[in-house]
Amino acid sequence: MADSAKQLKADAFLEQMKVHITSDFGKELTKKIALVYQFNIAPKKIGINEEIYVVDLKKGEIRKGPYTDGKPDATFSFTDEDFIKLATGKMNPQVAFMRGAIKISGSLSAAQKFTPDIFPKPSKL
Repeated sequence: MADSAKQLKADAFLEQMKVHITSDFGKELTKKIALVYQFNIAPKKIGINEEIYVVDLKKGEIRKGPYTDGKPDATFSFTDEDFIKLATGKMNPQVAFMRGAIKISGSLSAAQKFTPDIFPKPSKL
């Protein structure tokens, strides 16, 4: 459990995303996508000591913890490092899925709307 005590890089990125989602661009994104994603982010290996986040693009909010209003439209599991690569556009989500860097459950059509465009452009990470 020592790994989970270490802060994930994704924590800081998702904090930036909370601001991004309340911007005009974020509000448009919420109207356009209107899906709920759950991110299970592991420090080193998928499935071990994962931190769970919900990116609710129906309500326009991001919070830590599992989705409690039913089932998310799609759930993604990845390592912290791969999450940052995806969120910053350095890794293509489809390629990441094909090589096993992302595990997806739920609706595949909802998962296909998951693109780096939903994330803020990085300033300082």
